[in-house]
Amino acid sequence: MEYARPDALVSTEWLASRLDAPDVRIVDASFYLPHQKRNPRAEFNEQHIPGAVFFDIDEISDTSSPLPHMLPPPEKFASRMRQLGLGDGLKIVIYDTTPMLGATRVWWMFHAMGHKDVAVLDGGLPKWLREGRPVTDDATLPRDRHFTARANNALVRSIDDVRGLLDSKREQVVDARAAARFRGEAPEPREGMRLGHMPGAFNLPYNELIDPANGTMLPPDKLRARIAASGIDPARKVTASCGSGVSACVVALGLYLTGAPESAVYDGSWTEWGGRADTPIVTGV
Repeated sequence: MEYARPDALVSTEWLASRLDAPDVRIVDASFYLPHQKRNPRAEFNEQHIPGAVFFDIDEISDTSSPLPHMLPPPEKFASRMRQLGLGDGLKIVIYDTTPMLGATRVWWMFHAMGHKDVAVLDGGLPKWLREGRPVTDDATLPRDRHFTARANNALVRSIDDVRGLLDSKREQVVDARAAARFRGEAPEPREGMRLGHMPGAFNLPYNELIDPANGTMLPPDKLRARIAASGIDPARKVTASCGSGVSACVVALGLYLTGAPESAVYDGSWTEWGGRADTPIVTGV
């Protein structure tokens, strides 16, 4: 059995054979939470896949928002992509060090900006390194390339959108946080957040879609089975949420691979919902 949309993932073998392809661009989208005290750009400068450019999720964002790494306006996204040499007519391959977190976030960002010829490197940099594939500390000097941003608002949800969805049940709201956080039994990594989840939300922890043995996405049959076990109807659209709009994108990619309707992401996620006093929250299952 194959994925319904296999174009969203590429293997390390596929990328290794195309490092010099003129129509392929490689992006390091490594991302860490503040409490992890790691610097993804510094790590990128020390080693990265040859030809890769670094995508700064925190900077390529709506920096006017008090919430972290919110989707930027189309004009800013297009400007940053032009500077990185990521433009129209290119296939963009994204990896990270986790793997999957930052890469899937940036994959979703490109979709939200209308560029669909984009894929995640299955297994990310850890798998690439385990296989002894090349890395470098040489700087990549991209040439400016025009990027046409076409914002797809059907892939982005605001807090008001989510309130309406919970009432109407027009879309399924899926929380990608760990089960203990979803139930309100474990603390949030960001201070000041209330504990629990949105009433009526499903829980599908993002890490349960990733094979722990090698950091790759679950194979098609296991991926579909895990999604079904969460109670989600794969024929209906999903709005994915998480802590701050990053790991939700792993769920969005997993659903995309199965052929489900393309998911939206609640960009503010629990940082916004759990950080307010006027949003309904429940605990337990």
